[in-house]
Amino acid sequence: MNVTKGQIISRGFANCCPNCGNKTLFRADKVFELNKSCPSCGLKIEKDEGFFLGAMSLNYGVTCACFLAPIALLWYNKILGDTMAAILGLAAALIVPVALYRSSRSWQLMLYYFFLPQHLPANRRTLASDEDENV
Repeated sequence: MNVTKGQIISRGFANCCPNCGNKTLFRADKVFELNKSCPSCGLKIEKDEGFFLGAMSLNYGVTCACFLAPIALLWYNKILGDTMAAILGLAAALIVPVALYRSSRSWQLMLYYFFLPQHLPANRRTLASDEDENV
């Protein structure tokens, strides 16, 4: 394989294309708009409708586990008052998902190609090489 699982993980955390490694997942002129395909290598980024529902789940899970759960625990143990816990919880629930929007999309691609690395164009074998191997 040309692209290893380690490269897929590092590219996922760096918000880079899992196939070529360039920072071309998102449009340069719009913060929240994903390219339909990578301008550098042509990898189709938007697969099917609903493909990025996993990204929403990742974003929600990270927000709850890393931000809202600790606030709730601090409130439950009476370290934070009611008002402060409510303000922090509301702020975290609004700000963190927006801040993690791009990363969660990249993480979704990372997980997809981590488990199915043969779907990356760089890892596909051509028919000509298959014929050469059989000779």
